[in-house]
Amino acid sequence: MITLIIGRKGSGKTKKLIQLANEAVAHSSGNVVVIEKGAKLTYDVTHKARLIDTDLYGVKGYEMLLGFISGICAGNYDVTDIFVDSTFKICPEGVSGLEAFVSRLNDLEKESEAKITLLISSAEAELPAGLSAVCEEI
Repeated sequence: MITLIIGRKGSGKTKKLIQLANEAVAHSSGNVVVIEKGAKLTYDVTHKARLIDTDLYGVKGYEMLLGFISGICAGNYDVTDIFVDSTFKICPEGVSGLEAFVSRLNDLEKESEAKITLLISSAEAELPAGLSAVCEEI
């Protein structure tokens, strides 16, 4: 099941992502991937995790991000965890389209067996009701 770490800007979501990514690397027998917009986590996330800057690949929007994550899973059978920082900065559609995106990611997660975590800058009340089961508010 996809996990959404939600909270307002400045609430500590990225710090939580850094903690989770570093813990995942310590416990994973495979690869941990951190997807970000801009190279801002270089010194915070352990070098053992794969950091990917979406700006370098022109990823913008839910469709492109889904394809990008699918490609990562297809190219690396041993990816155990994928973390996406600043989801709404990568996908300017924001809340509209998020529920469908999460649904499609759930299907991908089942096939690839990689745990996927998204950081969402929003309060839970602003998100579609169908996503409340996968939200972890900061």
